[in-house]
Amino acid sequence: MREPISRDSASPRELVEATRRLDRALEQLEAACAAKVSTPVGALDGAAYAALESDRARLAADLAAARAREGELESAAVAASQALGRAAAEVRAALGEDETRSKPESNGLNEEAA
Repeated sequence: MREPISRDSASPRELVEATRRLDRALEQLEAACAAKVSTPVGALDGAAYAALESDRARLAADLAAARAREGELESAAVAASQALGRAAAEVRAALGEDETRSKPESNGLNEEAA
């Protein structure tokens, strides 16, 4: 590695040369970055491709588990709704209410007293 050049101790020629080296290094870096970005997934090295495949497999398994859990929750919601409906019917039957009609005066208030 070269010694750092300070502006005070460097000659104009050294600064120009350092600038050229920096420009070449930046061009090489840009070319390397462009090559990485344009590389198709199939052209990745073995380790990078294996990591992508592992991530894909893990995400697919997580999605399958989430979908299964969603199905379980939907089934539980249906069962809970049915149980709630049965419980409400039992409460109405215990109170002696007719499920086919509703009584507006069943609120306990006497209309004559109003």
